Amino acid sequence: VQLQASGGGLVQAGGSLRLSCASSGRTFSKLSMGWFRQAPGKEREFVASIAWDPSSGYYAASVKGRFTISRDNAKNTMYLQMNSLKPEDTAVYYCAARYGNYYLLAREEEYAMWGQGTQVTVSS
Repeated sequence: VQLQASGGGLVQAGGSLRLSCASSGRTFSKLSMGWFRQAPGKEREFVASIAWDPSSGYYAASVKGRFTISRDNAKNTMYLQMNSLKPEDTAVYYCAARYGNYYLLAREEEYAMWGQGTQVTVSS
């Protein structure tokens, strides 16, 4: 399975972006997935995760209420809708996945597959 993240860009504070993570495999519905981000000079951090149930999102406190994780199994794609963006959301965003149905996967070591990252820059 290969993961391809896209949708990053430059946006003003208060704006919105939607990231996508497309999977190449036929077993997308059996993947639990997540988003992480890494800001310059900082460690990569958990953003959100989703299990097989499309309504099963779990969020880091810093993004809860502003970001929404979702998945479309028919399109083999996971999304991260980011609203009310802040300059501190600036980072490279990575998608990740592992097989199995897990409602909370917040640690990097829990994931087996990673996408290449997409840059999100929020200007003040």
